Amino acid sequence: MPSDCIPFRDTNYFSSLICDYLDQKPELKPFYNRFPKIENFKDQIKEKEESFPDQNREVLVQALRKQYNSTVCSDRTYENIKSLEKSTTFTVVTGHQLNLFTGPLYFLYKIISTINLTKILKEKYPDYDFVPVYWMATEDHDFEEINYFNLFGKKIRWNKEDGGAVGIFDTEGLDKVFEIFSSEIGVGKNAEQLKSLFKEAYLQHTNLAEATRYLANELFKEYGLVIVDGDDRELKRMFIPFVEKELTMQAAYTNVLPKAKKLEAEGYKVQVNPREINLFYLGEGLRERIVKKEEKYYVNETEISWSESEILKELGTSPEKFSPNVMMRPLYQEVILPNLCYIGGGGELAYWLELKDYFKEMQVAFPMLLLRNSVLIQTKKQAEKIEKLNVSDIELFLKQHELINRKVRRISNIDINFDPQRKYLKEQFEVMYELANQTDVTFYKAVKAQEVKQLKGLKTLEKRLLKAQRRKLSDHVKRLTTLQNELFPNQSLQERNQNFTELYLEYGASLIPMLVEYLDPLKGEFLILKN
Repeated sequence: MPSDCIPFRDTNYFSSLICDYLDQKPELKPFYNRFPKIENFKDQIKEKEESFPDQNREVLVQALRKQYNSTVCSDRTYENIKSLEKSTTFTVVTGHQLNLFTGPLYFLYKIISTINLTKILKEKYPDYDFVPVYWMATEDHDFEEINYFNLFGKKIRWNKEDGGAVGIFDTEGLDKVFEIFSSEIGVGKNAEQLKSLFKEAYLQHTNLAEATRYLANELFKEYGLVIVDGDDRELKRMFIPFVEKELTMQAAYTNVLPKAKKLEAEGYKVQVNPREINLFYLGEGLRERIVKKEEKYYVNETEISWSESEILKELGTSPEKFSPNVMMRPLYQEVILPNLCYIGGGGELAYWLELKDYFKEMQVAFPMLLLRNSVLIQTKKQAEKIEKLNVSDIELFLKQHELINRKVRRISNIDINFDPQRKYLKEQFEVMYELANQTDVTFYKAVKAQEVKQLKGLKTLEKRLLKAQRRKLSDHVKRLTTLQNELFPNQSLQERNQNFTELYLEYGASLIPMLVEYLDPLKGEFLILKN
């Protein structure tokens, strides 16, 4: 399959912070530990090896075996879980919300980037083992962000009222979603495989966490993917000392806020600001912030409250009820996993870059941060249309009006560029200015005003000519806009809008192996795949 790459910066879809990070701009060095180059993993391995307790490995493996009790995992996944007991085994992690039927395409890209990095690391450092991990965000509570996926330009939505952490949501009502999904994708071998996958995941499991585990396991089990649910009593027991520091010392706020301000001082947008306490409290249908007022702790929007000694007692007896927010979740992850690298999107890496000093204060190794692979996939028909329209890959990433104007100028049999006329006009006015300099200032101003007026008139005529040519070439423009709309739904990246269903209908079971073959997590460029 032909492929091409373009720099992330040239796509105009990534922030200056992420582009500067990829360019290893010196000003950003204080915000990360080691840049994700293959040779830098040597020191990262050593640091994590020296700082990660063996007893944490034992608890982790026991918890994973329990979590996988009702999941038929591959031999490779089973061996990966077992290998985590060894001090020479490390993880590479990506995390994602429990989006319905995986949500946007980049769910696949995150996990495949993770899988492929573990392969690269094993080749470079054969004395160690590396396990790809998908961290399920089971404790998130924003249901509106995850209860739908896009299919053929429509939203397939799960309408349900619920509260609390999404992982424990029951799957009631997804039978109706299945009916809509089935009718939309039609019939055929690939369609039937997708229907079976949806049905087994969501209609045969009682909650969203188990459904998502089944789905991710089915898609990636042959690659040894290990799926972690952080909403686990024994895993959270390991995190008690860090939660205690958060409650009594506001550790995240104290260490993250100054770092965020430094990032802002460098001219970057701060992704997330820490709260004074970065914890939620979990209950039945409940996930609400813990706040401190004077000497007491409260669960926001409830009647629940504690003194300091009472909340610390609650933490000791029920650690599973304390849920880290976006600022603390990375620390929780790194405390319970022998992790080397976190792979995420631009928004995720932006808030990780605020956390280095916090990790240092907590004496936890800060992982390497790697931008996940980004991909634009062109079907055979789309690739043929692109060739016929004579559009380059990089031009496809232009804003639509820029793309159309550039194309119309190129194919028009009329020269739409009035630069020669502007040059000629300015030369004529130079003569007028020489004359004006021999008279008074009022005449000079009159000449200047006339020049401005005529140059403006030329610009207006140029725009009208371009508009006229666009009308004349409307068929070509229509085909071009239709193509770009297919590749960039809602004028955004394909991977942020489309669900994998559409590509699976095209490629079937070969979709994921194809992506595994072509995605290079350390390449640091935007990938374009053409059938």
